[in-house]
Amino acid sequence: MTGPILIVDDSLTVRMDLAQTFQAAGFRPLPCATLTEARAVLSRERVALLILDVLLPDGDGLDLLQEVRTRPALALLPVLLLSTEAEVRDRILGLQTGANDYVGKPYDAGYLVARARELLQVSEAPARGGTETILVIDDSPTFREELRHLFERAGYAVLTASSGEEGLRVAAESRPAGVVVDGVLPGIDGGTVIRKIRMDAALRRMPCVLLTASEGADAELSALDAGADAFVRKDEDLEVILARIAAVLRGASALAQDTESLLGPKRILAVDDSPTYLNALADMLRGEGYDVIVARSGDAALEMLSVQPVDCILLDVLMPGLDGHETCRRIKASPVVRDIPLMMLTAVEERGAMIGGFGAGADDFISKTSDFDVLKARVRAQLRRKQFEDEHRRMREALMRSELAATEERTARVLAETRAGLVEQLERKNRELETFSYSVSHDLRAPLRSIDGFSKILLDDYAERLDAEGGHYLRRIRAGAQRMAELIDDLLDLSRVGRADLARSEVDLAVIARSVLDELSRADPARQVAVDIAPSLLVHADHRLLRAMLENVLGNAWKFTSKTQDARIEVGSRQGGPATVYFVRDNGAGFEPAQIKRLFAPFQRLHDQTEFAGTGIGLATAYRIVDRHGGRIWAEGAVGEGATFFFTIPPE
Repeated sequence: MTGPILIVDDSLTVRMDLAQTFQAAGFRPLPCATLTEARAVLSRERVALLILDVLLPDGDGLDLLQEVRTRPALALLPVLLLSTEAEVRDRILGLQTGANDYVGKPYDAGYLVARARELLQVSEAPARGGTETILVIDDSPTFREELRHLFERAGYAVLTASSGEEGLRVAAESRPAGVVVDGVLPGIDGGTVIRKIRMDAALRRMPCVLLTASEGADAELSALDAGADAFVRKDEDLEVILARIAAVLRGASALAQDTESLLGPKRILAVDDSPTYLNALADMLRGEGYDVIVARSGDAALEMLSVQPVDCILLDVLMPGLDGHETCRRIKASPVVRDIPLMMLTAVEERGAMIGGFGAGADDFISKTSDFDVLKARVRAQLRRKQFEDEHRRMREALMRSELAATEERTARVLAETRAGLVEQLERKNRELETFSYSVSHDLRAPLRSIDGFSKILLDDYAERLDAEGGHYLRRIRAGAQRMAELIDDLLDLSRVGRADLARSEVDLAVIARSVLDELSRADPARQVAVDIAPSLLVHADHRLLRAMLENVLGNAWKFTSKTQDARIEVGSRQGGPATVYFVRDNGAGFEPAQIKRLFAPFQRLHDQTEFAGTGIGLATAYRIVDRHGGRIWAEGAVGEGATFFFTIPPE
């Protein structure tokens, strides 16, 4: 059993509700009405979690939060703020002060318990030393306790729930090894519980046994149709039930523990400048068990997302200041939050509004006049889609790792067994691969040229028959085709780097850098960039590949200083231990240091295409060239403060 939970709230109703809720969930609550009482409890008890209201009769809850964070004995204590939320900035202030989480009032008790369990990283009755856990869902206290004692005597840890809804929450939070559920329950029945488990990617492989008091022949068929792994009648001997559970667990596959359950606690950000609609929307969503953050502007929404993640975003289109389309574009341009499902809401019933919403990056678009039941179903669909995408991504990554390991193993075996003939085979394979690459690129370019060419003809020869919207779409089609052609060229360059033989000689990087920057200046004569290149930077390397590397790195510096006044690019070297470290430095847009690992991966762009064009291949090519020379390349930078790319080229 975990330590007690300290609940600090001046509302007697809230204190008693939370105390009863957490006690029923297996925790020991300690309710307090004032900061003075809370400080006294913290001085004498070692609590596991602090649930803290902000507005209290004898002070501000944030003051106690600051005290907790500055006391060494309490610095790691999880703190969950629970408060009526007037503005998004109140939530942001609480999180920035040091809260682990923030739940607004009115709250859903089940959601609050789920968030508390996540913070504590314990279940209602945690498994002991790897002991398997069984969840028993039954509304009969007598039979539920009989099963608890039965399973505990057999060495299982046991969780219990008295309804299907409660059982689903516990299953999502605790991921038991198996579920035993009564067929007849208040609210949703046992068959529905199992069907919901089977629809959840995180839980669907969880073994389920359905209990029933029915003697009918159709009872077992109904249980199996619902997705149960086994069917047991309640009047059977308890030892038979135990044996059936053990058999089901033996045949169970491992659960997808990394997948987040749809039945777990979810947080939704609702953004609308209309208080009436926003309050109605928030009340409806809270009634579904979601925690809802309300924001009244696009700026407030972006500020909120910078400090607390959410599971879904509902965004109004028409708002003063930063409208919904621009807010959506900024969210989808951020690598940190762009995968969050985003649904746009509007009272404007027109085709153009929908096209604009999807064009800004929205995942769904729904009219405000739609029934709230439709909106709830769309939210569930978006959460389910995100879960499936996450699961499939993990599966692909696992498959790629497996294939890579198998490829490496095969390669090592072939090298060991056929060392003499391997070089010839590799050369032949490389030639075949190069031929294949050019063939594929040619086959891809042909339809792209057709798309681009016919679009241009339509724009040139049929302009008078097209309205402004049609012309806009055609120009976007042309831009997409041209960008695809650039990607093909860059991918071919990247593949050639990996196959090219190294022809090392003495190379002066300073001479190459001056030549590259001269070409960039001639192509963009309106730019004024201060250039500082060291007099001589000698390396022993492949001249052709080093020029390609500098073209990419210096091209980046030139591009990302395009919006900087007094732009400056520097090329030089410094001594880094036994090796000379070369660098390219600029004072341009820079990048988030947290995203540095994505810099050299193909297609991983850190800036929106509309802000800085590019394919995301250049730095991947530079990385591969340096790696071919046995060196390494890395970067330092900050947003708005420029970037510096360092690399080494060791002797052959």
